[in-house]
Amino acid sequence: MSRAAWTGVLAVSLALSGCIGSGSLMPPSRTGEPRAPAVEPVYAAGVVPPDGATIGSGPVKVGLILPMTAPGQGAVVAQSMRNAAEMALGEFQGSGITLLVKDDRGTPEGAQAAAQQALAEGAELIIGPLFAGSVQAAGQAARPVGKPVIGFSTDASVATRGVYLLSFLLQEEVDRIVSFAATQGRRSVAALIPETTYGRVAEARFQQAAAQQGIRIVALEHYPPAQPQAAMQRLAPVIGGPAPQADALFVPDNGDGLPAVAQALQMAGFDPIRVKPLGTGVWDEPRVLSLSALQGGWFAAPDNRGFNAFAERYRARFNTDPIRLATLSYDAVTLAAALARMQGVQGFSDAALTNPSGFAGADGVFRFNPDGTNNRALTVQEIRNGTAILVSGAPRTLVAGN
Repeated sequence: MSRAAWTGVLAVSLALSGCIGSGSLMPPSRTGEPRAPAVEPVYAAGVVPPDGATIGSGPVKVGLILPMTAPGQGAVVAQSMRNAAEMALGEFQGSGITLLVKDDRGTPEGAQAAAQQALAEGAELIIGPLFAGSVQAAGQAARPVGKPVIGFSTDASVATRGVYLLSFLLQEEVDRIVSFAATQGRRSVAALIPETTYGRVAEARFQQAAAQQGIRIVALEHYPPAQPQAAMQRLAPVIGGPAPQADALFVPDNGDGLPAVAQALQMAGFDPIRVKPLGTGVWDEPRVLSLSALQGGWFAAPDNRGFNAFAERYRARFNTDPIRLATLSYDAVTLAAALARMQGVQGFSDAALTNPSGFAGADGVFRFNPDGTNNRALTVQEIRNGTAILVSGAPRTLVAGN
C-alpha cells in the first residue's frame, strides 16, 4: 500500500472520536505535572490494578506504561488514561495488538524497569510514560533494542529521535497565537511572564515567534507566581492609558496566577479593547474565562468538539468523566492499532511514525517530527462573556515543514 493510501486509512481509523477537539474539563498543566478533576475516582482502598495486566489479544505487543500507583494525582490520571486505552481498542475493529500494561510508580527507575519488562515480553512499541524523567528513562531502555516510545510528557527537552511526544506542547500554542495576532495586524506586543518553568519556555518561544512574524516586543516584564504587582507598575506606561505603546499583551499564565494578574491589570488602567490579551491553552478553564480584564483575549488550544465527543462515550462506558489527558492515550493506542494492522511491526518504524502528512486524532491533526516533538493543528479562541468562542478553526491538514 502506498504512503498516501495508508495515510488516508489512518486518518479514518484515528477519527473515531468525531470532530477534532479539546474539552471543557480542566486542561493539562503542560508543566509535566498533570492536573485532574476530582470527579475521577481513585482506586478503592487496597485495590490496585495488577501490574502486568493485558488489554486485547492481537499478535503485535505494545507496552503501555503509566503511573498506576504513583502518589497524588498521578494514579488518578493513570487510571483515566488506562480506561481510554481500553476504549480505543474496543472501538477499533479488528485490532491486532495486545497492550502490556505496566506500572512505573511515577518514577524514572520504575519506568525503566517497566519498559525493560515490556520489551522482554515482546513489546514492539512503548506507549507512555507520563512524566518527563520517566519518558527519558523508558527511552534509554528502548533505544538499544531499536523500539520507539510514544510518551506523554509536555517537556520537549526529553524528545529525541525514537522518543516521540504525543502531548500538548507549549511551543506550538505560542507559535499559533503569535502568528494569528500578526494576521490580525498586531505589531507591537508587550509580555508579562511568570517566573516559572512554564513561563521561561513560553518566553523563549515567544521571542522566536515574534521575530519570525515581524512583531516588535516593546516591553517584557517578569513576576513571581501570583505576584505581578511590581512588574505591572513597570509595565503600566506601555499597556495602560488612552494611548498605549503596545497593541497586544502576552501572558502565559494559568488559572492559579491569572486572577492576581487580572486585578493588577485593572488597577493599571488596562483596556483589553485597545490592547489585545494573548494566551496559551492553559487559559481554557472557567477561572480564566471569567476574568473581566481578559475579555476579548485570544488563546491557542485544541478544538473542544472532539474531546467532548470522546468524553460522552467515555462516560457511557465508565460512568465517570475522563481527565483532559485521556485523549492522548486514546490516540496513541488507536494509532498503534492502525499502524500494526496495515504494516505490522514495520508500522512502528521512524519513517512511518514521522509521516509528514500526520494523523487525525481526537484532538485534531498531529504529526511527529524527526526530533521527537510534534506539530498540532490548533484553534484560536476568544474570551467573550465568560466563554471561549472559536475565531479561527484548526487546519484540517498540516503544511509540510510547519
